[in-house]
Amino acid sequence: MSAVHPRGGTSSAPETIALIGPGAIGTTVAAALQEAGTPVQLYGRTARDQLVLHRGDHDIVVPGPVITDVSQVADPADLVFLAVKTPQLEAASPWLAALVGPETVVCVLQNGVEQEAALAPLLPEGRVVPAVVWFPAETQPDGSVLLRGDARLTLPHSPAASAAAQALSTTWCEVELSTDFASVAWRKLLQNAVAGLMVLTGRRAGMFRRDDIAGLALDYLHECLAVARAEGAALDDDVPAQLLARFQSFPADLGTSILADREAGRPLEWDARNGVVQRLGRAHGIPTPISDVVVPLLAAASDGTGSVSGPAAVTPG
Repeated sequence: MSAVHPRGGTSSAPETIALIGPGAIGTTVAAALQEAGTPVQLYGRTARDQLVLHRGDHDIVVPGPVITDVSQVADPADLVFLAVKTPQLEAASPWLAALVGPETVVCVLQNGVEQEAALAPLLPEGRVVPAVVWFPAETQPDGSVLLRGDARLTLPHSPAASAAAQALSTTWCEVELSTDFASVAWRKLLQNAVAGLMVLTGRRAGMFRRDDIAGLALDYLHECLAVARAEGAALDDDVPAQLLARFQSFPADLGTSILADREAGRPLEWDARNGVVQRLGRAHGIPTPISDVVVPLLAAASDGTGSVSGPAAVTPG
């Protein structure tokens, strides 16, 4: 798969940029733009005076406010970064209706391989650009965000994506435009899917150094690889081993966004990250025995039914 790096391009940068969903990923992108001198309009469900990103040995402050009232949107933006997770798409629809016009580019900073299909019912106008996010950003207890590595995005090679890339071209958030975006997106989905095992154990990346977990993870990654190839992804045989080695190289305390959501009792992105493998596997007639166990467990972890915080009950026997 090949990629084109857009730095130094000649296309004009968008004049107005909006960010919907200033969580860990959204704050990182907003901070990159802010430090480069590009203002960003912030929209979300929680009012805040500013965003704070811890990057390396310094903090970046993005001035707010985070606007929570959609009636305060005056005009559509030229570029919208949509950084809400898939369970929050419906709640974000009023923001999209207000901020997206016929020429607006919507760059979707979201997990999965179905961003365009998911946004289609919500966006009668605008141009959707899916993105693959390659950086570890974690929300801290005080609401700030810790960036634990370099920031990089992969976008498809298209005119609309070039507009998003141009907006970030002078920042420390690297952007590449891929001519085989589907393969890149599926590779990231394999990584996201196996990270779901962390939810089921309540453990962080260090668990992948166990031989039994490593074996399970490798089998699961091969299952996901078969589905990815059936969908047209060009991924080599050694991708599962590469991804497992990557998890094993992470700091033992490194988490993942779906684990953070589980720990906070929030709905999980289980369908976009894991359910898609099971669904498409069935469509292609590919057995997915590990998905058939992992997916319902993640779904149950997401919906809260029978949670330990609910009414107590006595099990008979």
